[in-house]
Amino acid sequence: MAATAIARRAGVTLWRQIESILAGELASGAIKPGQKLPTEQQLSARFRVNRHTVRRAMVELERRGLIRIEQGRGTFAADDVIDYALSPRTRFSEIIARQNREPSGRILRVAEVLADEAAAKALGVRCGRLLWRIDRLGSADGRPVSFARHHFPQSRFPRLPDAVSDSGGSITRALAASGVAEYFRRSTRIGARLPMPEEAELLEHPRSRAVLVTEAVNVDAEGVPIEYGVAVYPAGRVQLSVEF
Repeated sequence: MAATAIARRAGVTLWRQIESILAGELASGAIKPGQKLPTEQQLSARFRVNRHTVRRAMVELERRGLIRIEQGRGTFAADDVIDYALSPRTRFSEIIARQNREPSGRILRVAEVLADEAAAKALGVRCGRLLWRIDRLGSADGRPVSFARHHFPQSRFPRLPDAVSDSGGSITRALAASGVAEYFRRSTRIGARLPMPEEAELLEHPRSRAVLVTEAVNVDAEGVPIEYGVAVYPAGRVQLSVEF
């Protein structure tokens, strides 16, 4: 990394000069959103100062919301925030594509589970009834932005795992192949909490920072519940909005 000269007798503290230089690089795009910054040691060598001076500059940049410091992972430029709109017709790929980003997703697992109290109430079935649970990781431009657990009644969709496989992992197409050409969002509850270990790992999100959580119920054209979903979003990368 090439050295960057800073004025030693300019009447401005060294850490403030470093902060100003890095803030300028963040604003100009020289350091891109989400990009990992050099280590304190590397920045110390670049500016020819001690690590304490660099650390003071980084703390101020984090206070301004320009960077995020993740314990054990490093320091990253703040992300461009995705505006994730919750509406009667909420479709992940369409929401991401509307923001000129490339949507992608992968199915992590398909499992047979028993309906717990929350899923049973949402789907209108008894506790202990068999459900399909499909775990899916959604990404925008290759960066994870959602981890969702989708629950479907087996009695309504006995061959749903095969339909998901045949559709290339698209739940919307799998439902269409299973007789539900269109479905709609009936309700969404929004909350926040710290992520579970698997969620933090999959979303590349520190466990010490909150995630946004939605609990949603989707219904078919006749208003019959077909899906209960719990989705987790990294709060620094996604903001939720509600459209009517």
